[in-house]
Amino acid sequence: MKFLSWVALTLFSTAAVLTSVAQACTRTLYSGTDNMVITGRSMDWMQDMQTDLWAFPRGMARNGAAGPDSPKWVSKYGSVIASAYNIASADGMNDQGLVANLLYLAESDYGKQGDKPPLSIGLWAQYVLDNYATVAEAVDGLRAEPFRIIAPNLPNGSAAELHLSISDPSGDSAIFEYLDGELVIHHGKQYTVMTNSPSYDQQLALNSYWEKIGGLKFLPGTNSAADRFARASFLLGAVPVKTDPNFISAVPEQTYAHQAIAEVMSVMRAVSVPLGITTPGSPNIASTLWRTVADQKNKIYYFDSSTTPNAFWVPMADLDLSKGAPAKKLAIAGGKYYAGNAAEHFAEATPFEFLQAAPAK
Repeated sequence: MKFLSWVALTLFSTAAVLTSVAQACTRTLYSGTDNMVITGRSMDWMQDMQTDLWAFPRGMARNGAAGPDSPKWVSKYGSVIASAYNIASADGMNDQGLVANLLYLAESDYGKQGDKPPLSIGLWAQYVLDNYATVAEAVDGLRAEPFRIIAPNLPNGSAAELHLSISDPSGDSAIFEYLDGELVIHHGKQYTVMTNSPSYDQQLALNSYWEKIGGLKFLPGTNSAADRFARASFLLGAVPVKTDPNFISAVPEQTYAHQAIAEVMSVMRAVSVPLGITTPGSPNIASTLWRTVADQKNKIYYFDSSTTPNAFWVPMADLDLSKGAPAKKLAIAGGKYYAGNAAEHFAEATPFEFLQAAPAK
């Protein structure tokens, strides 16, 4: 019976791999002592996404980039984001410590949503960062479905099929998915890991199987979303949540905050896909291009690229995100690299144009 259960699970995981396309990312949420809350994510993709970092101040006028009926708003909060193709905010943190991450979900179906104002999917994460300070506030706001998402193809022709995770400095978490045209929300501090297909409820069910086996005995090792979910869950639960006397002497300034950042970064690296790995016929098995780690207590955004030699960080306190300040860009695309605190290298720049979407008639 154990063998049959293993076979059934393997077949289910394989099916999940084959139905997922193009993007395979992982998100984790770490909570430790001294109110340390850290969100890590990896960005896996089949090609260079020409990612840059952007500093967006408060008071920016926005629209939903989906025609004249798109919603309009003015950003309440400043944010630092990582762009995708410079047409979307794929990841980021606002000045309240709220983090938003977009990950691929092949099962996404955004539906018609009646006559609600249309919003381009490239703005989904940015809308949250602009308008909400906490997860609870965002859940209340998005549950009312103030817009309908329009998801045109990405520049390389891949479908923009995404789900959204958010977290805040209290450790609160929420996952947003559109399945069969309906918004599904998982809200609670227990939702600490997210990957890709299948839908989140099925990911949780699969992970419960591996939890019974125990990660010290066996962990699934493929690049599939279900396997990465299991590995990330085990590793996140295994790393220390307080000062570790075995390693604290090796971290900068011997602080627990730096130790915790190193732990989360190591978890994200452990579930990453080596650069250059591709699987013919399975574009979902894609290389990890970069990783971010957001320290939500101290509001520091860390960036770790697979194609450059150094990780670097951006303390939000070192950026001017006040109303009336200019938008600024930290150029990363084209092989540019930094070390240490990179806040001073942000340069004033015209904000990119978000992915334009034409609503269905």
